[in-house]
Amino acid sequence: MAADLPPLPGAVGLTHLRVYDSIAPDGLAGGTPHLHTVCTEAYWVVHGRGRVQTIGGEGFAETPLEPGALVWFTPGTIHRLVNDSGDLEILVVMANRGLPEAGDMVVLDAPEVMADRDRYLAAATLPVGATTTAGERDPADARRDRAVVAFNDIREALEAGDRSPLDGFLDRAAELVSVHHDTWRSRWAQGPKAATDQTDAHLRAIAAADGTHLREASVHRLDPPAEVRGLGCCGTLGTYVTPELH
Repeated sequence: MAADLPPLPGAVGLTHLRVYDSIAPDGLAGGTPHLHTVCTEAYWVVHGRGRVQTIGGEGFAETPLEPGALVWFTPGTIHRLVNDSGDLEILVVMANRGLPEAGDMVVLDAPEVMADRDRYLAAATLPVGATTTAGERDPADARRDRAVVAFNDIREALEAGDRSPLDGFLDRAAELVSVHHDTWRSRWAQGPKAATDQTDAHLRAIAAADGTHLREASVHRLDPPAEVRGLGCCGTLGTYVTPELH
């Protein structure tokens, strides 16, 4: 990857996702319930059919997914993909490229696990040899299964009129990621903020009828993701990699 390759438009992250088709404890096939604390996420459905189950400010909801559908949700939305057709594929667009990869995601688990930072990190992190499709998949399934149980516990409490499990999880999620603030701010400054600053500079140039930046136009291409894919929360990941932010 060339070091001078520019970021994707708006400094977003882009991933091709094949949603897990293994069965969770509640009988549904799909991914691991989790949330993002800073980043908005969007799904554009490429193939197959399913649902995204969410818990947010308006409680529990299900949003259908079919080819061509576009769904997005803001930070703090607990989400879980359900693979009804068995072949659900999604193009995932993540805001703030570099932040999700640096710990923005928080996976659900039992309250006693969430309460202990070291225990949570051990539970949420896949072991060496179990992070790609070339390795073992059982740890990813086990993480998913625990998260589904925790998700349904929060859902059932909400339906009974009790918000305390949800509020407790959201507060704990913020606490867990607070240590990343300085790193995240640096990545944001180099990515999305830099892209916004560049647009500002271009607008100023256009206001002055200055076309200098137009002479720097360029075209770029990324190869398809590698055959060996990462094991993510929702499924196997083919990530379009642009230069790393620090």
